[in-house]
Amino acid sequence: MNPTDTPISYELTSAGDRYFDGLVDKFSRSLYQAPRGELRLAMLDYLLPDMLTLNAQPVLDVGGGLGQLSAWFAERGHAVTMAEPSLDMLAHASVWHAERIAAGAMLPEQLDYLSAPLQALPQQAPGPWPLITCHAVLEWLGEPRQAMQTLASLLAPGGQLSLMVFNRDALRFSNVVKGNLQKALSDQLEGKGKRQRLTPISPVTHDEICQWGAENGLIMDSVAGVRIFQDYLRQPPGKESEQATLLALEKQYCRQDPHWRLGRYLLYTFTKPEADQ
Repeated sequence: MNPTDTPISYELTSAGDRYFDGLVDKFSRSLYQAPRGELRLAMLDYLLPDMLTLNAQPVLDVGGGLGQLSAWFAERGHAVTMAEPSLDMLAHASVWHAERIAAGAMLPEQLDYLSAPLQALPQQAPGPWPLITCHAVLEWLGEPRQAMQTLASLLAPGGQLSLMVFNRDALRFSNVVKGNLQKALSDQLEGKGKRQRLTPISPVTHDEICQWGAENGLIMDSVAGVRIFQDYLRQPPGKESEQATLLALEKQYCRQDPHWRLGRYLLYTFTKPEADQ
């Protein structure tokens, strides 16, 4: 069937979540083939080895999207189960992963795919898991607080959760910079989840993440801001030397107060306490 024969729906699901079928090209072009996407991936490459204890343990990648994070872990020796509700995203990720496998970057048995939303994972991938990654997912859910409870339930005692969320405070600041003063004043920052817009429907704050982690008995080990300067530049860096300087700035201040608090994304590591002996 020709993709144009059936119109794509960009409406929210019955659970109030936003999926991204029909938006693979937009995601790839807007988020990862652009300087902001490159910087985001460079910062994760810098931060994850420091913020996580990595020993080739199995990984559940929740909402794996285009598959970059799953590949990052697989290339470092982890067996990864990538869960993603969008069939379009899963198909794109599996093709790209096959190219990486053919290039010798990882082995085919290191990747498994699960077409499932976060809410279905207690039944379809119960674990418990020693390491769960959930990057840029909570802000696209109707009930992000409930999602945090689900993630905590999937973690093994002593397990780690790498959580990255779209920062509501940074979204407010960005709207002020753009001149959307009334929008910022009224705090009406959420996207509607319709058409091809990529403004999150549930941007969250650091205080909310702290509260939800504590509610589920998780210990916050570390936090960092990702893209704390880039989005506010009057002119994006053009030369490679300027891009390198911006990356150095982001690395230097991503975990320093107050700068990390205005990262476009906030990256956390949580640990589930060991069971009482």
